Amino acid sequence: GGGAGWARAAALVMRRAPVFAVLTTAGLVLLGLPFLGVKFGTADDRQLPVTASSRVVQDELRHAFPGDPGGGLTVLAEGEATPAQYAAYRERIGALDGVVRVDGPVTAAGGHAYFTVVPEGETVGAGAQRAVTELRAAPAPFATSVTGQAAVLVDSKDALAERLPWAAAIVVIVTLLLVFLLTGSVLIPVQAVVLNALSLTAMFGAVVWVFQDGHLADLLGFTATGDIETTLPVLMFCVAFGLSMDYGVFLLSRIKEEYDATGDHEHSVRFGLSRTGGLITAAAVILAVVMVAIGTSRVTNTKMLGLGVALAVLMDAMVVRSLLVPSVMKLTGRLTWWAPGPLRRFHDRFGISESDAPAPEARDTEAPEEHREMTALRR
Repeated sequence: GGGAGWARAAALVMRRAPVFAVLTTAGLVLLGLPFLGVKFGTADDRQLPVTASSRVVQDELRHAFPGDPGGGLTVLAEGEATPAQYAAYRERIGALDGVVRVDGPVTAAGGHAYFTVVPEGETVGAGAQRAVTELRAAPAPFATSVTGQAAVLVDSKDALAERLPWAAAIVVIVTLLLVFLLTGSVLIPVQAVVLNALSLTAMFGAVVWVFQDGHLADLLGFTATGDIETTLPVLMFCVAFGLSMDYGVFLLSRIKEEYDATGDHEHSVRFGLSRTGGLITAAAVILAVVMVAIGTSRVTNTKMLGLGVALAVLMDAMVVRSLLVPSVMKLTGRLTWWAPGPLRRFHDRFGISESDAPAPEARDTEAPEEHREMTALRR
């Protein structure tokens, strides 16, 4: 049956564990390399179908006029100033590289005024973002602040960069703790985090290669803008990492249960994969079909989300769980289940388990063949 097929596949992978571990890891890393060239931006009219009226107008403005009139930056000046000071400031910022035009100032009561600066290039392109930085650094006889689409993007990237390490640390720490409570091992939680991260490399690499660089754009029916929506990779990571961890827990719980009953490490890995391989693959295929359906959207960001998560789910179920997990667990051997005494006692008291059977102590020999046969009959 299907379980026997998964057991034979696991046995084959474990017999050639170094080869499968190295080749699979190298392949996943290679697929993720395009992400090193990621450029973050924000969604604009080009994520819409080419026939959408708003996009037609923006395309005309983009190609017919230098600088995007809709992408101007607003500089707010606060503090009393003379007309001569306003004129000198306008001349100063108009001389900045990449600035096409400066309009204003428009003054108001209370010592307030604003200038409109039109940078060259795309609304939120590299030139516009550079202009934001230079405008904020430009000296002025009054207090200035800058807003606009490019300024919002710059501030959004700064805000994400400030909080993202904390969010990643929380995800990793909680994952390590929960997997330790499930398995009682200090090595398996680390493996789970690293292998889950590897399962996402293909998704992130494909997002950049396809949606940023524009490969397969004609086939998939979208317009590449040369960057990726800033918040979308974070959302995709959260969804895909959570699903990947779910599949990992399914597999690890079966392996752990069998190891507690037999003390045979390699048999437990084969048994766990034989019992969950079909279930995990079926669940992944169903979810991938749903995500591909979402990916048929004519809005680029929705297409990116659906197709990217579908790829991540399939890579996790069919590559990481089927090839990388058994090969790595074969290489780590019985050390997979090791934990220092204090942590072992902590797990005995607070651990999460589906079985009341105590975990076997590490020993030099595998469980007797007779015990494995009795376990197979009991199952």
